[in-house]
Amino acid sequence: MSEEKIKKIIVAGKRKTSLAKAIIVAGKGEISLNKRKLQTLELFERLKIEEPLRIADKILGERKFNVEIKMRGGGAKSQIEAARLALAKAIVEFSKSKELREAYLAYDRNMLVADVRRKEAYKPGDSKARSKRQSSKR
Repeated sequence: MSEEKIKKIIVAGKRKTSLAKAIIVAGKGEISLNKRKLQTLELFERLKIEEPLRIADKILGERKFNVEIKMRGGGAKSQIEAARLALAKAIVEFSKSKELREAYLAYDRNMLVADVRRKEAYKPGDSKARSKRQSSKR
């Protein structure tokens, strides 16, 4: 009796302070986010997550993988962006398709490359990152 090794890939995606981890395994095409089915999300959130799936469906054909995404930190929209990034990276790594990778980069570079912008640090003695103390010369 030969046991086939289960192909399981874990990929992370970040956006601002949100972190999403995608676990992809061979399966029937089920997608879940924080143990919720993709269909239970709001319309725009669902469409954002479906973008990498639709591109993958055009290039790879039928979905032969299940993805479980765990998100934490940050806000709701930021978590969706992080999940989208993790999902796209996981699909590319699972399929090992250069054509799919190029399609993602052509459609939107942020599907595979994280947006590294962060909040600027406060400066010593100031109340904000850019604002300076006002002075009056009277």
